[in-house]
Amino acid sequence: MTHLHEHRPPRAGTGETLLSTKIFDVERRTYALRDGRTIQRDVVVHPGAVVIIPVIDDGIVMVHNFRIAAGGELLELPAGTLAPPEPPIQAAARELEEETGYVAATIEPFIQFYASPGFCTELMHIFVARDMELRRQRLEADEQIRVEILPVERARRAVVDGTIRDAKSIAALAAWFLTSDARP
Repeated sequence: MTHLHEHRPPRAGTGETLLSTKIFDVERRTYALRDGRTIQRDVVVHPGAVVIIPVIDDGIVMVHNFRIAAGGELLELPAGTLAPPEPPIQAAARELEEETGYVAATIEPFIQFYASPGFCTELMHIFVARDMELRRQRLEADEQIRVEILPVERARRAVVDGTIRDAKSIAALAAWFLTSDARP
């Protein structure tokens, strides 16, 4: 069982690295099936990421983030890639401050899920942040991020009305809205 503090992607099969980038590798892995046959799959090996649900007063701190792959700006929860061996909770605190300018007195683990387990090892670690103080954004040179605080009920509607089109934000918020902890 994977625990909330673990952040290494699982390793299965043997393989060769086809591509190495700053953030991820692509490996061609060979797996042995139960019946003895072998198959090959190309797998994106990713260090994992954090997603933060920052709760403030009666709202949720969201970001408008320019995404090249999506061809524009998306409304998202603050998030970022782990920098191993950085623990996920430390990455959550770092990303929250970098992207929103907020520092949280409380950051608690919530859930984990794989972003796209059919081809990628990226495990998303979701945290809930509370008791926040506004300082200043510390964006990376290539980031174009604007902050918006959505009232909780507006965020709930945004999950289903198409306003939020980012899967990690939809999954994290939908799970949070299902819990008794979904309160400001």
